[in-house]
Amino acid sequence: MCGIVAYIGSQAAYPIILKGLKRLEYRGYDSAGIALYGKNITNFKKKGRVAELESWTDEITLTASVGIGHTRWATHGEPSDVNAHPHKSNSGKITLVHNGIIENYASLKQELIQKGYTFESATDTEVLVNFIEEIQQSNNYSLEEAMRIALKRVVGAYVIIVMEEGFPNRLIAARKGSPLVIGVGDGEHFLASDASPIIEYTKKVIYVNDYELAIISEDEIILKNLGNEPITPYIQQLDMELAQIEKGGYDHFMLKEIFDQPASLTDCLRGRLDSENMTLTLAGVEQHLSVFAQAKRIVIVACGTSWHAGLVAEYMIETLCRIPVEVEYASEFRYRNPVIGPGDIIIAISQSGETADTLVAIERAKEQGAFIFGVVNAVGSSIARISHAGAYTHAGPEIGVASTKAFTAQLTVLAMMAMKIGKAKGTLASAEYDRLIAELALIPEKVKTSLATHEKIKEVAKHYADARDFLFLGRGYNFPVALEGALKLKEISYIHAEGYPAAEMKHGPIALVDENLPVLFIATKDAYYEKIVSNIQEIKARKGMVIAVISEGDTLIRDMADHVMVVPEVDELLAPLISVLPTQLLSYYIGVLRGLDVDKPRNLAKSVTVE
Repeated sequence: MCGIVAYIGSQAAYPIILKGLKRLEYRGYDSAGIALYGKNITNFKKKGRVAELESWTDEITLTASVGIGHTRWATHGEPSDVNAHPHKSNSGKITLVHNGIIENYASLKQELIQKGYTFESATDTEVLVNFIEEIQQSNNYSLEEAMRIALKRVVGAYVIIVMEEGFPNRLIAARKGSPLVIGVGDGEHFLASDASPIIEYTKKVIYVNDYELAIISEDEIILKNLGNEPITPYIQQLDMELAQIEKGGYDHFMLKEIFDQPASLTDCLRGRLDSENMTLTLAGVEQHLSVFAQAKRIVIVACGTSWHAGLVAEYMIETLCRIPVEVEYASEFRYRNPVIGPGDIIIAISQSGETADTLVAIERAKEQGAFIFGVVNAVGSSIARISHAGAYTHAGPEIGVASTKAFTAQLTVLAMMAMKIGKAKGTLASAEYDRLIAELALIPEKVKTSLATHEKIKEVAKHYADARDFLFLGRGYNFPVALEGALKLKEISYIHAEGYPAAEMKHGPIALVDENLPVLFIATKDAYYEKIVSNIQEIKARKGMVIAVISEGDTLIRDMADHVMVVPEVDELLAPLISVLPTQLLSYYIGVLRGLDVDKPRNLAKSVTVE
């Protein structure tokens, strides 16, 4: 949540920062601002979209070669010009942008008020910048030393980048719990919350770790820990192309990313699945097969869409590996003092690899002796680095706030994990293992076939764009798909939607059914098919409107439903990879028909890096 961009070098900073903030709009925000260092530090910030900053036409935007920018998602204080970042200290000498939350800001603020400080905004960030200044002035410290002491006292999460009057060729940054990446250029450096604003200029990056300070000039990057000990920067090469974060002719990033899925799943499988030799290669699993084989249980922790992927994985792992699996919301798991210890495996699923609740959850589980396995998309992310082992999904950048291709890539990795572990344990027979490998190899082409029906799904969307409520129902492997479909519709169209196991319909939700309620069944051919048919008949008997995701050749449900969305037939263990696609497209088209910004749904952020 929120976004930071900064530049120091010889180019004009303003256009680089402005473009970078636009690249970060997908993270979610409600105001934006930029500070530039000319003769002195000058701020310009506005409530609303980044485009509001284009009205800044002062000469400094042409001449300043150092600057910091920010998109804010309101936590402390409503969205407004005054609460927008950057924030200045009372003296005006220190200017700061901040992602995260300072949890003890209220007590710090009272200390500062008693010392004569005044505050214009309601933000915790203005407290932080003045707290740093107070330590600096009271002790005659350098800014670097004042930041180091201040950050030892604050409680919470942060990434901060700071400019100081009198030091026009220096930025100082620090992080704990929120992501920060530094792009290494030739006589210039770029800082951002993720790599998307950087790849246009350089592919050499440094990922800053928790409790590290970076002192940055045009020609030098110095990393230190909070104990003032130097750290050798580790420069990595970005595996990302500029075209991946552009729309490529599509109307929206969400639509592009839905149609990216044949390619993203091919990338996910590449180098791992060899259908000719019937082998799977997952280095992170293979290097720790004994850990998985001897696991007492597996606990999957995730949030949102990743949690739904975890529910599918529960079915997969218990079926193929015969290991007990629990799926936990990371936000609950981190606070409820769960019983975790040696012999437990924690699988953390996160597209960004920076989800705050998931990160804290696995840190605590690791302290209790659990083995941590990360399933993430973002290379170099915090969860990837804290895990004992893991697997990247290789879905590529996902800019649309509503996750689509990341979900199917997560399912693909989790299916391969379950197959690999089951084969090693002997709980998955060789013939069944070979059959699943052959099935999995066909998935990208079946995804492509399913997406080719998008015009028909668009026609279905026209019938339901004005719906007030939706009910999504599924059984077995398709129950989590029902949950995911309901979430997508809520996110994109703002229509109230709920997902349930179809068998639970009679335990309450059926009271909602009338001629105005669309009920969407995930009804592909599987072991539960006859049960789903009965559930559909129950809805039709009460005059409910039925939409069904069905397998090719299914005439029974086709004749019963008001509308159908057809997908290729696939093994039920892998069915969610296909059955979720029509729900993604339906949500997208309904959102567009309602005139909404499907790439930037209100109140949502792509990556939730604060509580």
